[in-house]
Amino acid sequence: MTPLLSALTGDADMERLLSDEAQVAAMLAVERALAGANADAGFISPAAAEAIDAAIDGFAADFDALAHGMARDGVVVPALLAQVRGSVADPHGPALHKGATSQDIVDTALMLQLAKALELIEGRIGDLISRLGTLQAEHGDKPLTAHTRMQVALPTTWRPKLQSWSEPLSRHLKALAGMKRSLLVVQLGGPVGDRGSFEGHGEAIAAGMAKRLGLGIAAPWHAERDPIVGLGDALARVTGSLGKLGADVALLAQTEVGAVTLTGGGGSSAMPHKSNPVSAEVLVALGRYNAGLAGILQQAMIHEYERSGAAWTLEWLTLPRMLVSTAAALRLATALLDQIRIA
Repeated sequence: MTPLLSALTGDADMERLLSDEAQVAAMLAVERALAGANADAGFISPAAAEAIDAAIDGFAADFDALAHGMARDGVVVPALLAQVRGSVADPHGPALHKGATSQDIVDTALMLQLAKALELIEGRIGDLISRLGTLQAEHGDKPLTAHTRMQVALPTTWRPKLQSWSEPLSRHLKALAGMKRSLLVVQLGGPVGDRGSFEGHGEAIAAGMAKRLGLGIAAPWHAERDPIVGLGDALARVTGSLGKLGADVALLAQTEVGAVTLTGGGGSSAMPHKSNPVSAEVLVALGRYNAGLAGILQQAMIHEYERSGAAWTLEWLTLPRMLVSTAAALRLATALLDQIRIA
């Protein structure tokens, strides 16, 4: 996304949580936790875990080399390991990443990033619900003309309108909180997803990693992506509800309707009298965009055998955009509520 488009539809806070730097930091945290759990289980020596810990402490990634490795290998972990291993004191280099596969590191790192991303999203949803509650207390009893099928219907009040915006958000907030237990879990399967590479220590190592990282414990899920798709569906529901809010506000702010006015609306190059409902319009666009991305993410469930590079890449292309779009929609909805003046 270009800087200009990102100013309209992006979100700097979410983009920072999903940046290359954030992903590498999360992957290093996973490697550190793996080494510690391996040592606790007797799979590597305590000295090896200490050497890996020290190497990660002083590590600074060469991102140009990581990009080259990503293009070559289709995943960044081999290039990252090569860089880190060069800093691990002899003879402990082989203990780094022992038993694991690249997907264990990438997926578990994603869970660390998602924990922060969901905290951001949940906080913004909660703030929106609070703001809508304030509007309802101030304006709930004011009259409003209802419309059905784009036609004038019957007199009502602002209370049901505001409730139609806030109640779905309350449901989405509960749904996101409920899915975290099954979503935010450690991934540890080894090369073919059966933990055989850990020589009988796999369960203990997975539990140790989970404890160190603050994640839940789960069986290997390399090719089982339904929790990821479930998250995408939840994000699409959030932005869909915000799109509904945006569509309502854009219509209510029409000159011919005049149920609301918007302060600080967008300007026109040709018609200086206009105050365009930019935030409301972008909410509609993001809601439709995320709905389309949810369908694409659904296709990333289809893995061939024990791992699919194609499905995995599709997931990488799609889920971050959904997270950024959701954060952007929440940011814009907050700005829009600040602009609304109810007649």
